[in-house]
Amino acid sequence: MTNWEYARLEYRAAGTLGTDRFMDWTATFHHPGGVLRWGTDERFDDLRHLNRAGAAGWQAYERSVIHVQGEPHRLSSVTYSMRRPIPSVE
Repeated sequence: MTNWEYARLEYRAAGTLGTDRFMDWTATFHHPGGVLRWGTDERFDDLRHLNRAGAAGWQAYERSVIHVQGEPHRLSSVTYSMRRPIPSVE
């Protein structure tokens, strides 16, 4: 049986909700060792952060999005649930 440890990558809009086409996005990684701020991007580009997590052995298994109320075309945040196997010690 595989034992897992879990983490969460939060990618949130950090800019204003005006007509700015390229809002800032902040990546924060929550894992068993604590919280890491992975930086701010000038536009939505979560692939760099997903690749960083993947290089550390994390697998994304769920993606949740939040839209701004009353504006379904404006994305506010994306959360990725992640897991990786805990090596067994024998």
